[in-house]
Amino acid sequence: MKKVGLYFGTFNPIHIGHLIIANYMVEYSDLDEVWMVVTPHNPFKKKSSLLDNHHRLEMVYKACENYDKLKPCDVEFKLPQPNYTVKTLIQLEEDHSKLEFSLIMGEDNLKSFHKWKNYEVILEKHHIYVYPRISDGLMESQFKDHPAIHKVDAPIIELSSTFIRKAIKDKKNIKPMLPAAVWEYIDLMNFYK
Repeated sequence: MKKVGLYFGTFNPIHIGHLIIANYMVEYSDLDEVWMVVTPHNPFKKKSSLLDNHHRLEMVYKACENYDKLKPCDVEFKLPQPNYTVKTLIQLEEDHSKLEFSLIMGEDNLKSFHKWKNYEVILEKHHIYVYPRISDGLMESQFKDHPAIHKVDAPIIELSSTFIRKAIKDKKNIKPMLPAAVWEYIDLMNFYK
């Protein structure tokens, strides 16, 4: 059965940090593909600076086009809002019964995973691949040696979409931080200025 890792994000915009982690996961774990799941709107984030769904999805398409094992995914655009990861997983299993889905998350997200809706159900049915992040706070002890949670020794990438948006607004040259096609699209569309 093909194993697919789901890497969720607003990808506002997608940058090389996202690609480095996604590519590392597919090359150095037992995942066959990584799907970049573009989230419509995280209820915890302010919506004002969030580009429209189709623009963020388009940038993910452009970022992934040279990577056979990385795929854009818009499954959450079709789900009622507010949406929860557990519902996304159910939808994907219905749509793709021959695939096995796992979650990819940063260590910082794992620290708050116990607050997710139905997190026990997710852990029962899915594996979680965790990449390191520099973050504060303690790991819930139940997640420390959990058989479904796999720590992957990916490079620590301290690059954020927030930093990139601010840099563009401040007229800084941040071209090396974005896939070339994504930079061209942002420039063409005059985003984040």
